[in-house]
Amino acid sequence: MSFASGFLDIAMAITFVALVAGQILSMIRLVIGPTAGDRILALDTMVINALGVVVLLGIYQGVQIYFEVSLLIAMLGFVSTVALARFVLRGDIIE
Repeated sequence: MSFASGFLDIAMAITFVALVAGQILSMIRLVIGPTAGDRILALDTMVINALGVVVLLGIYQGVQIYFEVSLLIAMLGFVSTVALARFVLRGDIIE
């Protein structure tokens, strides 16, 4: 049982490092993105990375409320990305 728990700790540490690296790279793309589309895509990627961090935290702590929070983050992230992209393309969100 000790080997499995040690392996899970190592896998979660590697996953956390990968998510943090992805978040930092997305922030860089957000700052230097030449077009609005690049910035919108960077924001969407940041939402996905934040979602991954919340799920990873839920697995690490063993608390189920984090998974419900992750569903809310996913829904709000999708709706906000669509609304922002629609605003950039058409100039309004609601027709």
